[in-house]
Amino acid sequence: MVVEDLDQRPPGQPLLQVRDLQVRFTRRGRDPVRAVDGVSFDVRPGQVVGLVGESGCGKSVTSLAIMGLLPQRRVEVAGEVLFEGRDLLTMRRDDLREMRGRDIAMVFQDPMSSLNPVVPIGLQVTEVLARHTDLDRSAARKEAEELLRRVGIPDPARRLKEYPHQLSGGMRQRALIAMSLACKPRLLIADEPTTALDVTIQAQVLELLKQLVRDSGTAMVMITHDLGVVAGLCDEVNVMYSGRVVERAGRRELFGHPRHQYTGGLLRSIPRLDEPRGGTLNPIPGSASDVIPWSRGCAFAPRCPARQDDCLVPDLQLVDDVRPDHLHRCVHPVPVEESTP
Repeated sequence: MVVEDLDQRPPGQPLLQVRDLQVRFTRRGRDPVRAVDGVSFDVRPGQVVGLVGESGCGKSVTSLAIMGLLPQRRVEVAGEVLFEGRDLLTMRRDDLREMRGRDIAMVFQDPMSSLNPVVPIGLQVTEVLARHTDLDRSAARKEAEELLRRVGIPDPARRLKEYPHQLSGGMRQRALIAMSLACKPRLLIADEPTTALDVTIQAQVLELLKQLVRDSGTAMVMITHDLGVVAGLCDEVNVMYSGRVVERAGRRELFGHPRHQYTGGLLRSIPRLDEPRGGTLNPIPGSASDVIPWSRGCAFAPRCPARQDDCLVPDLQLVDDVRPDHLHRCVHPVPVEESTP
């Protein structure tokens, strides 16, 4: 069941526990790039946890590290990723491969590059069933047809015979979701699944994902830069910047009382329907590459309108100064009276 707030989240032990996850890309003759720098969060059954931030903040690298899909060369991964107590980072690759698709599944960002362009949709869906279930060929095809019907693809029997280029963008994304649901995974990671879709199809895909969590109790990690997606789907939100979580709160708490200056900037940059026409937009100055190392201070300081000298404190920690379930990594947070809509 989808919960409404962090303080009403599903009881019980987390299904996924990410602890101090770190990912570094090494380059010959150059300093390594720390793409993920000590990320930690939990996901419980029936809970949707969001990872939010601009491109380059480390969201997708976090998901690929969890799935064990990062390259083995010139990549250093540290920390713990516990799925029901088993560390995915130290698991044998054959065992991890068996878990992918069966227990943990992922919906990738671009369906056109994720689907094999020379293999019919039906064969790509039944391949997952053939690997992880004991269904014969005929039963697997019937199950694949039912999966396409479940995700809202019309005339699924005909679509199984078609190739990815014969489907619209929305249908390809639905086919990817059908593949990820084939073995009824307990954890689903969705990496910006609506980025390349028009607004109407976005709403349909998000409603489909919401229904999945509601009906099956699947845990979900939603990776997005779209705060509208977060508002309509996520229970707990982790705002990321420069490889670290800078704010964590329940959805309503985060939108009602943002504390980190970066979160406040993201919310202020969204055009509002209740403002007069012709008003100016409020973008965050600079770009995500304008950072300083966390070892020297707040990475957001070069772009922050509230920066002061004491923002250059090494290794800022997540703190809770208002509510114990609302954490932020900011020396001069947005005042509560200003953050209230």
